Amino acid sequence: MTTRVVVADDQEIVRTGLTLILNTLPGVEVVGEAADGAAAVETARRLRPDVCLFDIRMPRMDGIEATRRLAGPGVADPLAVVVITTFDLDEYVYAALRAGARGFLLKDSGTALLAQAVHAAAAGDALIAPAVTTRLLQAFADAEPATAAQPVDPLTEREEDVLLAVARGHTNTEIGAAFHISLSTVKTHVASLMAKLGARNRVEIAMWAYDTGRVRPGPR
Repeated sequence: MTTRVVVADDQEIVRTGLTLILNTLPGVEVVGEAADGAAAVETARRLRPDVCLFDIRMPRMDGIEATRRLAGPGVADPLAVVVITTFDLDEYVYAALRAGARGFLLKDSGTALLAQAVHAAAAGDALIAPAVTTRLLQAFADAEPATAAQPVDPLTEREEDVLLAVARGHTNTEIGAAFHISLSTVKTHVASLMAKLGARNRVEIAMWAYDTGRVRPGPR
């Protein structure tokens, strides 16, 4: 099946480059483009793509607000949004994750990481790359544990292990190898964590781990 993507970036050269790269990936097709956040929201709502790839800084409406309108809390049928930005805008990326983004990339990421992010988002997962997402979560999570809601059903010891692994950016395959459990068992634990924590994806699982102090921000 083809993964349909909408690309939004106010810089035409960046937007065109992303579109060209994405259209060369097997099973990926860019079905719409937008040069500002408001147009991105309108285009995404009209086309209902599998994945939206949004820049942070755009005119009329930034990528954070565009993400919130398409994937934020309270959105009945949220779209998968991946934010793409430069590292010096990482505080905005953290805000975008709070707004419902399913992952993010840096603009100097290679084609392989771009493909991983798009496919992960389309599959209902999130790109949690140790060199990218976890670094930003560590840098911008509160230094003191926040008052995140605790689950009604306590986490099991194994779920706590998987929680920490997800927060540190490990893939399901890596988690399975580390704990000597099958991939299906890992997926079961991740699904249980999402249910207990009220998380919609792995990004929110990771953020909950930081908010509750289970993983503490490291040195920048």
